[in-house]
Amino acid sequence: MEEKKQNVTVLEPLTSAREIEQAIEAILFAAGYPMRYDKLGEVLGLGTKDIKAMVSQMADRFNEEDTHHGIQLLCYPTTCQLTTKEKYAPYIREALGIRRGGNLSASSMEVLAVVAYNQPVTRSFVDLVRGVDSSYAVGSLLDKGLIEAAGRLDAPGRPMLYVTTDKFLRVFGINSLDELPETEALSVAAAQADGDQLSIEPSEAEAAESADPHDYTEAVDTEETNVIYEDGGAAPDTTSTDIKEE
Repeated sequence: MEEKKQNVTVLEPLTSAREIEQAIEAILFAAGYPMRYDKLGEVLGLGTKDIKAMVSQMADRFNEEDTHHGIQLLCYPTTCQLTTKEKYAPYIREALGIRRGGNLSASSMEVLAVVAYNQPVTRSFVDLVRGVDSSYAVGSLLDKGLIEAAGRLDAPGRPMLYVTTDKFLRVFGINSLDELPETEALSVAAAQADGDQLSIEPSEAEAAESADPHDYTEAVDTEETNVIYEDGGAAPDTTSTDIKEE
């Protein structure tokens, strides 16, 4: 039986740095969602490290105070994305008829803060820090793609471990977790909860991971439109309806 030959697209190699940068800009603009450096390198015939360095230089130019661009280039550990600048959000909403939505609830913000500052963490750990059950908030954050499952803790009941996502960084307008503001109160509470967590009984661990439709959601890369930041403070991704509480 003859094997079917797959059609392979042969791209004309780009010979200058300027052409490569223009190609990167075009790809990011057309995508509207974060692109991986390794994928860009694969398409453009460059190594991931070279692409990352080139994108970083492009970002510096896009983000200069006196630039004529109304967009900015955001860089993350494994991806990069073109987005609109925060100052133009009101004009964009008015022009496109985008309705301003609500923000995360106080409980979801608390859970998100505990995860962000102490990740990876179990839901039991979050419950201990907050002093209340956090299953609904955890499920809501999973649905919104702001946190994701990252394996299981090697402990009785093998509870799920949760971490923040790249979308979390985009929503709050930061490039890495190192840019999170320092907070002593949360670290003290977390340290106390960490000590308490060592004494959790197997039954408690299993209860914390009891059957719940929101306990775990597979992380799925979705195509999102360009980020439009809200005025001041935490900015929602694409439109504020992405993180609106149900």
